Amino acid sequence: MKHFLSVQDMTAKDMIDLLEMAQSFREEEIRITKQVFAANLFFEPSTRTKSSFIIAEKKLGMESLEFNVESSSMKKGESLYDTAKTFEAIGANVLVVRHEADDWANELKDKIAIPIVNGGAGTKAHPTQSLLDADTIYQEFGTFENINIVIAGDIKHSRVAKSNAEMLTKLGANVYFTCAPDFQDKNLDYPYITMDEAVEIGDVLMLLRIQHERHNEFSSSTVNYHENFGLTIEREKRMKNHAIILHPGPVNRGVEIDSDLVECERSRIFKQMSNGVFVRMAVLTTQLLNWGIIDEYHIEKRNNNCRGQSVSNMRFAN
Repeated sequence: MKHFLSVQDMTAKDMIDLLEMAQSFREEEIRITKQVFAANLFFEPSTRTKSSFIIAEKKLGMESLEFNVESSSMKKGESLYDTAKTFEAIGANVLVVRHEADDWANELKDKIAIPIVNGGAGTKAHPTQSLLDADTIYQEFGTFENINIVIAGDIKHSRVAKSNAEMLTKLGANVYFTCAPDFQDKNLDYPYITMDEAVEIGDVLMLLRIQHERHNEFSSSTVNYHENFGLTIEREKRMKNHAIILHPGPVNRGVEIDSDLVECERSRIFKQMSNGVFVRMAVLTTQLLNWGIIDEYHIEKRNNNCRGQSVSNMRFAN
């Protein structure tokens, strides 16, 4: 992959390689010895994604370049392209971009001469979130084959739903959707089931918030949403004994999920957040290696100072 922009660009092997690389980062502290700058260009609010990218960069020994849209030249009319080109010109080695437009990547991908990582594209794509969700599922079950994964919530407006459905299907899982009628996306070819069916068949129940900021008008589906379409205490009791709960966040407690279930025994919501750091370390390192910005001699294990150990021996994806 030239850039890390979409699940469509990835094979199942690419995904597994990145999951194995993330596991390497969990097991050993690894650092890039060359000075590398990452620009995190977030044009939408973000807590988990932006912070985990910054922490991933710090853990790798990279320098994070500060960007705040409210104090940037975007307020003077500068375009996304010119902003990205500016960071490239001043020495950024990689761009992490989140933008409200669905197709912002098409504007940049052939014009920017450093790797771009998609941190979220409108309602269309969020590949690093999908990868960390897959990582969490893989840790739990050790496979994706014949795992029933139900994605529940505002499917129509969710980039997470779209990226996850595609990635998890490529990996061999059975993907289902459940949502209020107004939140269905007729362009996505996955079976829709009821929430009551979802809690009974799902090995993984992935909940999504209602994305009010992307709705053009009030939806009657939001009335009594928790009782009609959310994960209530009563529904959770009907889940399979081994089933787990995921949520990309932010969580609207008492809406898509009962507050008491956010940190219940079967919840992996905060584990997802932890996994996001290691997955994003893997994505950044892979992009830097693929572009030749760093090589294996710029990577060392900090604990035993094995500078120059081959990338392949460290289970890194090429």
